[in-house]
Amino acid sequence: MGSRVARALVAVVALQACAPLVEGSGPIVATPALSPDTATPQRFVAADGAILPVRAWLPADGPPRAVLIALHGFNDYSHFFAEPGAFFARRGIAVYAYDQRGFGAAPHPGLWAGTEALVADAKAFVRLVRARHDGVPLVLLGDSMGGAVAMVTMTDPDPPPVDGVILAAPAVWGRITMPWYQRLALAIGAHTLPWLKVSGRGLNITPSDNIEMLRALARDPLVIKETRIDAVYGLVNLMDEALERAARFDARALILYGQKDEIIPKEPTLRMLERRPAAARDRQRVAIYKNGYHMLLRDLDARTFWRDIAAWIEEPAQALPSGADKTPLAALAE
Repeated sequence: MGSRVARALVAVVALQACAPLVEGSGPIVATPALSPDTATPQRFVAADGAILPVRAWLPADGPPRAVLIALHGFNDYSHFFAEPGAFFARRGIAVYAYDQRGFGAAPHPGLWAGTEALVADAKAFVRLVRARHDGVPLVLLGDSMGGAVAMVTMTDPDPPPVDGVILAAPAVWGRITMPWYQRLALAIGAHTLPWLKVSGRGLNITPSDNIEMLRALARDPLVIKETRIDAVYGLVNLMDEALERAARFDARALILYGQKDEIIPKEPTLRMLERRPAAARDRQRVAIYKNGYHMLLRDLDARTFWRDIAAWIEEPAQALPSGADKTPLAALAE
């Protein structure tokens, strides 16, 4: 008995000695600021002084009729919205996106910043863009991990002022929907070898049918190809939080999901959708795309999704042009 207790104590000490690294925000030293649209490069200065690169796509023929803020996914960065951003700008919708902490050209690429820091940045950025375009409808879009950040941001006690939220394949694969062995392996890895990097090679997963786009991502030095285990652990913590908060997610919303998504499984997505407040469902439109992959906004058929988003921003109560909002949720259980 004594030897077993001793071994257990040694294991606990070992786990604590290799805790997952969280490179969170520092102390508040500045008022958040956004560089002018004419500045090159554009940047967002967070409350702790961190400088996060910003990309903007603005209408060329006058002031915008709406504003869209786009939050990128895990291991990606603000460039993910280049093509859709140009599409929306041509339709009078201004688009802003920034590199979230730990990604792209933001500080500490590859290190997990923590849910609290990511959410604080999102709140500050929304408020800055809202102040710049006062009186113009503003929508927050989150793609994959960005969708989880958006869900947590909008269910905090002090959510930023937005007129709608768009979730594209939101990352809600929480631990409650994972097999026990996956949870155990992740916990052991994050607490013993947190620095170890892993990749998705060999998993036989198709994130999109747009092969040329995937090849371009593989060549892009700002897209993270190998991920620290503790960053994956942090992402799962964020997904846990987003799935838990689905029961409080009552914002006007458009939620997009592709039935060919091999990154975020159908089960947690369906669980998230079913947990939404009943009172909010009349103002939340769900679009399920039969041929959509995880990277919906960059799939070969991405323009279908862009058109649906533009139509929803203009008339959120109207049916979507694609008809994808008529697909029953039961399709995800098939």
